[in-house]
Amino acid sequence: MDEVTDAGIYAQESSYLDRYVQLGVASGRVLRVTFPDTPEPDAEADHPVLERIFEYLDGLEEIEFDDVQVALTMPTDQRSVLEQVREIPYGDQVDVRTLARMTPDLDPDDDEDVNLVRTALDDNPAPILIPDHRVRDGPSAAPPPVEQKLRSLEGL
Repeated sequence: MDEVTDAGIYAQESSYLDRYVQLGVASGRVLRVTFPDTPEPDAEADHPVLERIFEYLDGLEEIEFDDVQVALTMPTDQRSVLEQVREIPYGDQVDVRTLARMTPDLDPDDDEDVNLVRTALDDNPAPILIPDHRVRDGPSAAPPPVEQKLRSLEGL
């Protein structure tokens, strides 16, 4: 995708979330999405992915981010889980065991595999872009108030 181009830190304040949405971008990929109370001092406001996030937060239409490249620098099995999270459509939700079933080579009846799913969700570098709020009984990398607002936005 051509939208993730300029390396740097980008942030805008969201009145809906009552905090900033901040992106870290490098090498054509989003490295991280965070929700600080105060953005990094050198953060710039304008970035195409950030604009799309705010269109999503406006709630006027279903916005997906499956075409945005996210750097997933984590073990392969955790990356596989997060890739499956990206397949959960806007307004849908699954539970942790269903996500384990969706992920190749994981067994939803194996406690270690279920814990792996929970760890991957907790370590998600890009909430919203990788919509972990759509996993109803799993942890989210977004702060709980943000997760609840994202779930509410999608009617979950």
